[in-house]
Amino acid sequence: MSAGWFRRRFLPGGPLPAPRPPRPRASPVPYRRPRFLRGSGSGSGPADAPRRPDARPVRSPARGRALPWNAGYAEIINAEKSEFNEDQAACGQLCIRRCEFGAEEDQEWLALCSEELLTGHYWALFDGHGGPAAAILAANTLHSCLRRQLEAVVEGVVATRPPMHLSGHCVCTSDPQFVEEKGIRAEDLVIGALESAFQECDEVIGRELEASGQVGGCTALVAVSLQGKLYVANAGDSRAILVRKDEIRPLSSEFTPETERQRIQQLAFVYPELLAGEFTRLEFPRRLKGDDLGQKVLFRDHHMRGWSYKCVEKSDLKYPLIHGQGRQARLLGTLAVSRGLGDHQLRVLDTNIQLKPFLLSVPQVTVLDVDQLELQEEDVVVMATDGLWDVLSNEQVAQLVRSFLPGNREDPHRFSELAQMLIHSTQGKDDGPTGEGQVSYDDISVFVIPLHSQGQRSDGH
Repeated sequence: MSAGWFRRRFLPGGPLPAPRPPRPRASPVPYRRPRFLRGSGSGSGPADAPRRPDARPVRSPARGRALPWNAGYAEIINAEKSEFNEDQAACGQLCIRRCEFGAEEDQEWLALCSEELLTGHYWALFDGHGGPAAAILAANTLHSCLRRQLEAVVEGVVATRPPMHLSGHCVCTSDPQFVEEKGIRAEDLVIGALESAFQECDEVIGRELEASGQVGGCTALVAVSLQGKLYVANAGDSRAILVRKDEIRPLSSEFTPETERQRIQQLAFVYPELLAGEFTRLEFPRRLKGDDLGQKVLFRDHHMRGWSYKCVEKSDLKYPLIHGQGRQARLLGTLAVSRGLGDHQLRVLDTNIQLKPFLLSVPQVTVLDVDQLELQEEDVVVMATDGLWDVLSNEQVAQLVRSFLPGNREDPHRFSELAQMLIHSTQGKDDGPTGEGQVSYDDISVFVIPLHSQGQRSDGH
């Protein structure tokens, strides 16, 4: 497969040299730098990662090889939030085969598979917080977790209908009927593999960060192409959208303390000890003050989508479990996301209150049936971390896509250049689509994935 990942850092004064990721101080396993897949463009990026003899080569458009539909491009701007870039990305080909697992199966993830049952393609964006360590580990680990999970179910995935018993042994003659009544399809096995891979990766990150004395977490947005379908798995506040000539379709939802308020409040209701008597789980329109005591004010609890009134008690004056509005909302006054990987050691400042019990590593998975779409050349999926969406709406991104691609059909690097243009549109230029010169001060990563050639495939591999 040919795939590209374009990486630059743009700041006043010109590009900065790529910083080195920190090395763990005492890791029980060899530390590997994230594998950057370079795309087209004139800017400097990280050197091509060393390849094993059995690894598939990754070639960029600059070397003259035509890109297939699954070529993705990304560009990263480091906003200097930290010394190292907290955004990481990965893309490549997944080779899924029938196998038994063991220590010897820990191979290079792009290795040529001799007995593959399926091949798919993978793109992932990781937005780190509290340092880059978790994002780097996720970029190095999640694809391997996903491959293992898919290999465990691949025979069910390629079957006309997933069997009750993977071995083919039928204990009950009505087993196929039970599977049919449950509506279990091959895509449900892929969704389950993605969910399990996120969970496995989260456990790996927890162990690695504890062993190396590091901290941090990251959001994760993953797209997987398999058997004519695109699976988008999101845990955090990154976003993916489908842009077509006459359609904008969200492929993910953001998970923040506000969007998951009821789940978080329910957990605090069932396990009040998690708040250690320092927080109130109830939501009020604002932080209550002493003068509110005895007054009836608006509130809502875990069981409520609507609002009601309650008489303010002293316990209601504690700091809210979820405080702030929109992008400023924080969980326990600390974290702006409610799903992601890592954060096993994260605690509320100056307390021993852990945030991990409130965080989910399980992604929401959306399935796009690409084979059912009448695709045009300009149909793309745009994946980006929250730095892009802080400034540009779905409609503004779609406007840029539709204005750029039709006039650049002969440019072999147009998707890479579109990714660059999307990011440059967040850098405060008055002629941008917002017309207001808005600036994103966050790290930004973008994948632009063209879909057109996918609709021309006749096989499922």
